[in-house]
Amino acid sequence: MDKIKNVWVFSDKTERSGEIIGGAREIGEKVICFARDQNEAKTAFSFGVDEVFICKEGGMIENLALSIVKMLQDQSGVILMPNTKRCKAMASILGAQLKAGVSTETGEIEISSGAVKCQRIMYGGLAIGTEKISSKIAIVLINSGVFAPPSTLHSEKEAKILEFVEPKACIKCIKKMPKLKNSVDLSKAKRIVAIGRGIVKEEDIAIARQLCEAINAELGCSRPIAEGEKWMEHERYIGISSVTVKPVIYVSIGISGQIQHMVGVKDAGRILVINKDANAPIFDYADYGIVGDLYKVVPRLIEALK
Repeated sequence: MDKIKNVWVFSDKTERSGEIIGGAREIGEKVICFARDQNEAKTAFSFGVDEVFICKEGGMIENLALSIVKMLQDQSGVILMPNTKRCKAMASILGAQLKAGVSTETGEIEISSGAVKCQRIMYGGLAIGTEKISSKIAIVLINSGVFAPPSTLHSEKEAKILEFVEPKACIKCIKKMPKLKNSVDLSKAKRIVAIGRGIVKEEDIAIARQLCEAINAELGCSRPIAEGEKWMEHERYIGISSVTVKPVIYVSIGISGQIQHMVGVKDAGRILVINKDANAPIFDYADYGIVGDLYKVVPRLIEALK
């Protein structure tokens, strides 16, 4: 794959910066990072970026957009960010100000003859579309789990200061409230056990949690469990409109295997399926499958693992 001369990276979440920088190093000759403080700058340098610009002012990250616009006004290259809600807001401002093409929910990016091509899932997972960005600057928002963080290294480089350009109307945070439930980053999990409609009631999730403990796995779910029943937080929902994962082992319990879910697990190393319906679509994706009642199969599997 060809490389583009400049790639600028920005992440509103520190835990996503490694994979975004990893992607930038794959597609770019020079990687420049925008950071909000010295700690973020140090982390970026440890992942091998060439330059870091710090903008301490501004408060909310959306207020930094015009500062970045001023720096990149006459530049060409790619701005790479995670596909989060706040980075989407940032991308909309950058795109309008820089007259740049924006691609969101990107699952693959390619540089070919200087052009930026992005692939994304379309029509609920039934097709993959390719978008070609022809503007001088391309803004690409990458799904979680697409790139791996690079190896860290020791760096003595010094960050530079980014001049703050205050917007006409700054966004202000009036109040912060903690989430009621703990969040999890399934995109980094090596083993995942996921549950679906086959689980009859909320208390029965304990069966899946026991299997997680037996194989040191994280617990995930399909859309109905998180958004329908609301038995689990959204961060554990695996599928096209939530999390994409790349575990070494993926164990599916009582999930039918609709395309919207399977798009989120297509890159798993091994897929093990437990479902009482022998005709469930998910068996078409399985490396190993067990046809049976999960309430009988899973306890016996746990006992065998012990």
